[in-house]
Amino acid sequence: MPTPIRRIIHIDMDAFYASVEQRDNPALKGRPVAVGHCQERGVVAAASYEARKFGVRSAMPSLIARRKCPELVFVPPRFDAYRAVSAQIHSIFSRYTSLVQPLSLDEAYLDITQPLLRRASATAIAEEIRASIFEQTGLTASAGVSYNKFLAKLASDYRKPNGLFVIPPGMGEAFVAPLPVGTFHGVGPATARRMNGLGIHTGADLRACALDILKHHFGKAATFYHGIARGVDNRPVEPNRPRKSLGKETTFLQDLHATPELEQAMDKLVTLVWAGCLKREISGRTVTLKLRHSDFTQLTRSQSFPHPIQNETALRDAGSRLLAPLLPLAKPVRLLGISLAGLSVAGQPAADRQLSLLP
Repeated sequence: MPTPIRRIIHIDMDAFYASVEQRDNPALKGRPVAVGHCQERGVVAAASYEARKFGVRSAMPSLIARRKCPELVFVPPRFDAYRAVSAQIHSIFSRYTSLVQPLSLDEAYLDITQPLLRRASATAIAEEIRASIFEQTGLTASAGVSYNKFLAKLASDYRKPNGLFVIPPGMGEAFVAPLPVGTFHGVGPATARRMNGLGIHTGADLRACALDILKHHFGKAATFYHGIARGVDNRPVEPNRPRKSLGKETTFLQDLHATPELEQAMDKLVTLVWAGCLKREISGRTVTLKLRHSDFTQLTRSQSFPHPIQNETALRDAGSRLLAPLLPLAKPVRLLGISLAGLSVAGQPAADRQLSLLP
């Protein structure tokens, strides 16, 4: 019996945090809103569509956002409110399938190849989900429907906000062909620049590039890139996908210039990360240090160990070894982060698995 063509829906709430704030405070409706703090070291967590018209984006420094949009209204984040809405949304998802893979509070993949509630089509289910979300939360969601996760994600972006788009079987390769590679989920800005440098600007360019050439430049990721250029993505929807990393980072109110200040900041981050490990009863084999300078240049340094880190002291020592070659500081530091990857349950060996390219 042939394997049925999968039916995947990607649901993505529209400007989620900002939309919740506009819903709960009618005075914000129609105004450019940024969720975050307007201070020297503030960062935009989310922006309303009114703010996006001015070029305001998430992860943008608040002062730059303010310069782009002088009328921008900043509101502090209320994560309890966002989590409550997210629970409502996921309750709606569960009516249709048990195969739900959350990517964040506001988006998820649903595999409805064998839905719990029978409907005429995957498109009908997506429309019903969007209608239920609006009815119960007052918020809009965009949806993409296709036969794999990569295309469903592209489709949900294609008609934002408050839209639905379908890429049916047989149309994936043609749909991908004219799109810039920088718009592909799984191709980050740095990879897109490398591809552009090789003359790969669109999906068609990527499809024309031989697999062995892609492997030479992009290693293990090449097979994924080779597939998506052809509309192929065999990754399943993973309802209980394990966490792949645990980390903490901080943006300083003032740039750090001195080594002792940076070491002290790292000690605090290590304590927080290890507390998270203890709470979840996990550890990891790969320690990564992230450092962003005052001019926004960024670097990361990682080290992997044969066995999971055993205690906070070992994590701190690993972080210190990664930091040492970067001292004394060539430039002031704006942000510092420390994380653990290659996670496993404490006391058990980590699985020898590759990190997937996409959530």
